[in-house]
Amino acid sequence: MNGSVVSPELRARVRGIAVPIALGLGRLGLTPNGLTVVGFGIAVVAAFAAAQQAWIAAAVLVIFGGVFDLFDGALARATNRVSRVGAFLDSVFDRAGEAVLFIGIAVGCLSAGFGAGAVLATTAMAASFMVSYTRAKSESLGFTPGTGMANVGLAPREVRLVIVTIGLIVVGLSRGLWQESCGNLLCVPGQWFDGDLPMALTLGLITVLAAITALQRILHVVRQPASKEHE
Repeated sequence: MNGSVVSPELRARVRGIAVPIALGLGRLGLTPNGLTVVGFGIAVVAAFAAAQQAWIAAAVLVIFGGVFDLFDGALARATNRVSRVGAFLDSVFDRAGEAVLFIGIAVGCLSAGFGAGAVLATTAMAASFMVSYTRAKSESLGFTPGTGMANVGLAPREVRLVIVTIGLIVVGLSRGLWQESCGNLLCVPGQWFDGDLPMALTLGLITVLAAITALQRILHVVRQPASKEHE
């Protein structure tokens, strides 16, 4: 039982849907590595929107960037241009894009006077990086070869992107709704108004789920037969 909510079958179906779009982008002259860089650029714009507290715009850009990220691999596979360099760049820019997004959220929280949100953004980023590191290190040592480790754990990158997208939308919609008079159910008396609570819940959930995912991947490796260490 790998515990992942994203099954290999679902990944395969989504990749199949992405192929025609990726091929269309390829006909426009874009290469798989070029698409990787464009995806990172979208993440940077999303981070800038978050830093400006344009939470809904940031959410739209996050989900767009997440969908766009499918196209580089799909184009590489469909055109037989899969390479280790391309896989390396894809992984590196994915991590960089995730880091930039959390930094943007932290800046936005600080600008809104919500220091706890900035702290939670850093914990979410650290936990997310542990998920990626456990996969990279285990695969480099010969454990769970190929993309097998991507199917281990509750919150791979796709799940974290969905959570942060929903959270940013809720934060954006709740801005201005929370009143100190506590005239609605969203109000918390004396603290955390104007979207602070949903932001904290979003970042806290990502932190917890990512930490659990990293632990699941660690246990997945240590439970493998000892003979794997010598392969």
